[in-house]
Amino acid sequence: MPKATKNTWEFKGKKAVYYERLLKAREAVMGQMQSHAESALNCSEAEKRGVTTHMADVCSDNSRHEMELRLMTEEGNVIELIEQAIQRLVDGKYGICQDCGERISEARLEARPHAVYCIKCKSEREKHNRF
Repeated sequence: MPKATKNTWEFKGKKAVYYERLLKAREAVMGQMQSHAESALNCSEAEKRGVTTHMADVCSDNSRHEMELRLMTEEGNVIELIEQAIQRLVDGKYGICQDCGERISEARLEARPHAVYCIKCKSEREKHNRF
């Protein structure tokens, strides 16, 4: 999937606002991923250096390491959603609910710029465990 950058695409008006929101969201999530990567690495490095010798400490470090990796995976999924939202912006399909085809509210797009569903459809999906 092509990635839109400021050098590639010129957005004006509302599209420029959406694009900036998406870029800020991507930057924030990437920062979180970096933080989790560093934490996961610190867990692994402590074990390799022999810092933790008590079995409970090792188990605690392993649990924290797994949690950090799980969070990184989830954040990677969000990065993908943001990239897809940028592509929808390029294609002129941004802000349209993928279930009902209605416009996603401005408030929802402000809170979650990579939203795929309107509030009503997202609520229905959550009710039926179809995220």
